[in-house]
Amino acid sequence: MVTILTNADIYTMDERNPRAKTIVYDGAKILYVGSNEAEWKPMAGEKARIYNLGGKMVIPGFVDSHCHPGHIAKTVWHVRLPYTEDVTELLGFMKEYAEKHPASEKPFLFFEYYPTHIFDEKGPRKEMLDEIIADRPVLVQDYGEHMSWVNSKTLELMGVTRDTPDPEPGYRMFVRDSDGTPTGFVLEFAWKCFEETLYENLQWRPPDEITEDALKMVLDQYMEYGVTAIFDAFVETERQLISMKTLDEKGDSMLYYDGAVLCDSLDLLDEKIAELGRFRETFGNDHMKFNTMKLFLDGTNESGSGGYLHPIINDDSGENYGNTTLNDADLFQYMKKVNEAGLDLHVHVVGDRSFRMLCDAYEKLMDEVGRDNLKTQLVIAHCELVDPADMYRPAELGITINYTLRWSGGNYGEKAKLYLGEERWNRFYTFSPMIKSGALIAFSSDLIAYSKMRLSNPFVGMQISHTRVDMDTPLDPRRFPESVRPPVSEKFDRALMLKGYTINSAKQMRWDHIMGSLEAGKLANINVLSENYFDVPADKIGQIKCAATIFEGKVVRGSLDD
Repeated sequence: MVTILTNADIYTMDERNPRAKTIVYDGAKILYVGSNEAEWKPMAGEKARIYNLGGKMVIPGFVDSHCHPGHIAKTVWHVRLPYTEDVTELLGFMKEYAEKHPASEKPFLFFEYYPTHIFDEKGPRKEMLDEIIADRPVLVQDYGEHMSWVNSKTLELMGVTRDTPDPEPGYRMFVRDSDGTPTGFVLEFAWKCFEETLYENLQWRPPDEITEDALKMVLDQYMEYGVTAIFDAFVETERQLISMKTLDEKGDSMLYYDGAVLCDSLDLLDEKIAELGRFRETFGNDHMKFNTMKLFLDGTNESGSGGYLHPIINDDSGENYGNTTLNDADLFQYMKKVNEAGLDLHVHVVGDRSFRMLCDAYEKLMDEVGRDNLKTQLVIAHCELVDPADMYRPAELGITINYTLRWSGGNYGEKAKLYLGEERWNRFYTFSPMIKSGALIAFSSDLIAYSKMRLSNPFVGMQISHTRVDMDTPLDPRRFPESVRPPVSEKFDRALMLKGYTINSAKQMRWDHIMGSLEAGKLANINVLSENYFDVPADKIGQIKCAATIFEGKVVRGSLDD
């Protein structure tokens, strides 16, 4: 049936027709976008549904181009900590929770999150947790989501001792005392390598299977926020895809899904490329596709495990340049294999040396095979620290930049200063030179915990990036005027953010021919907003709601009747 939304303020994201008053769609496809009544009236017919939106703002459905729905679904059993920078208060909350929930009820306590910056580079110690909870394993996740704090019972049940080799020394590792004894501070998910041993010894497993019910809780939130397509930055398990396809076939997912396969090893790459092909064959359909390899090239700046052009400042050797998972030669071979397979590549990068390595490898590949024969689209995610000399290269090489808007307010605090110093920290999240030079930038939520699901709302990320002030954990206003994270010049304008969360993200995912803008022939994935995004005060952007979310012509959230 033909549906007409008229008397609307439509931001189409179509450069040839940027504003309109009326949109007409029939089923899943848009027929018309414009403002001429004489053009759309003949499309109405006798049975058309016509809605007068009273001037409400209309935009394309959001496209979240880097998220982790499977990982979020696995965390619904975690315990959320109150936000505080007072360690005593954190410990008090955990102790009280453990007393209310004995080990017979909660055999493993997983708390999230503690502010990363409240401890120095040595991190928190296991003894602090041992004093309050010693009868069962405890793990406390940091805000940056790459570091953890565990008690002695956790180390014991994992079988981790002074003699246990680190999974990846200098990167995925247990911080240790001078005699090799683990301190309880864990970097880059090293504990996950011993997770099964922990559960076997505990004779218990968390309820973390990615069932349809658990995944639907996550997907429902995306839909509530007007997200109609997502890029899963790496598939957690095949069980996740079974659940995803089941929900899609039942009509319970109401979004498009693009899944990547993770591989950080050149030796395993052939195997993982084959796995991606199997996923495509088994689970691919009109709403689900698989065409991307995911690589973590470095770690986090909060742990000093990025790849840097200059040494970290708290190592007296002057020779510590952080970490990369691949060297230059292996990175090129990795990229070459991905290109030969006709796949795209999505890479986690936080350090300036890692960023340059990727640009160099991509340019070398382009020179070797020729730009016209280049099959791989390279996406560099995060790009927290980029050398000024490399800012022009994404535009020159056709590299897409993916950035998480909610980080702009300094959510992770100042822990990275311990490793990189003030000057480099102040250059974090600088993208204007890239954008001005013509680089494509897409925006995303990159969330991994259900307790923080509200941060998946694109409008929350937009508010934080537009103001450079974190809504939950603002920087100290005594040192940062009005809690604004430097550089102030990097406040994103509203039009750019809307473009980055719609058409640019669709381009990253190679879906721009069917979504990302409102134009004839594309999908009727549409958001009707409660307020005009361009008119609300800056500190109220995060409060905007989707009065109606339309997926393939069906209202899946909210209503048009009002």
